[in-house]
Amino acid sequence: MAQLNLVTEWDKTFKKSEKVDHSKVTFDTKFGFTLAADVYKPKNAEGKLSSIIVCGPYGAVKEQSSGLYAQTLAEKGFLTMAFDPSYTGESSGLPRNTTSPDINTEDYSAAVDYMISRDDVDDKIGILGICGWGGIALSAAAKDPRIKVIVGATAANLSDFPLENRKMALAAVAASRTGEVKGQEAMTAYSVPEVIDENTPQPVKDFYNYYRNPERGYHKRSINSGIATDVAASTSYFHFSMFTYIDQIENPVLLVHGDQAYTYPEAKGLFDRMKGDNKKFYTVAGASHTDLYDQVDKIPFDEIEKFYREYFV
Repeated sequence: MAQLNLVTEWDKTFKKSEKVDHSKVTFDTKFGFTLAADVYKPKNAEGKLSSIIVCGPYGAVKEQSSGLYAQTLAEKGFLTMAFDPSYTGESSGLPRNTTSPDINTEDYSAAVDYMISRDDVDDKIGILGICGWGGIALSAAAKDPRIKVIVGATAANLSDFPLENRKMALAAVAASRTGEVKGQEAMTAYSVPEVIDENTPQPVKDFYNYYRNPERGYHKRSINSGIATDVAASTSYFHFSMFTYIDQIENPVLLVHGDQAYTYPEAKGLFDRMKGDNKKFYTVAGASHTDLYDQVDKIPFDEIEKFYREYFV
């Protein structure tokens, strides 16, 4: 296990709840990474609890949206965890701030391993993925039957790239790698721009208004809040699909999505590929993609709790 330098003070983008106990933990993955996580447990809880593992959005850290979801669901009686994926946040992994569909799918299973090791957790273990991690949650569920219930909030399909966009991205990566061989610096880019204007597409404005806003979602360890990454960092997601076997997911799945989200068609497409009457799509009227990151008046926590309790049997 790698030694991690974990921050001890509360540095989340949301207020600390007085209804739950918070602790920081670490655990290892089968790929040899050590992941950092926040665990939230209802105060004065006794006996074994059902648990929910939360991650996302893609490019975020546990101090942002995933932590908010985890803390809120702990207030409702679950033992929850929000973790930093391999390579990011307080978790280990080099090069920093990169991603991999296989390694990130394993991150969820390693978190399940950790939950099973706890004496205060029963065998009812669920996961919740936000944004791109909603898609990764489906990949994990197709691989790991120990995951009893799956929820995707504003889930995105990271493999859904239009052909021309894919060609442009691969050309940029090829040029960057060739340049590196010849002694040039690696080509880097921001996932969320430093500035926006009236011509900026609305989804990008929404990302900016969450990740770059210190009053809302900005966090210094978050890729999306201003860490420039190698342009090759995410190309594996649009070269290798994570969704080949999602039609074989037997356990219950709830996808929650705003009807104003640019990712709404992506989520509908993933939902339509799954089978069984234990699959549900819940639409939040008037909500954008990033509204379901932190707007608690729009996030349907009661619906999410209801789904977990219905199938945690």
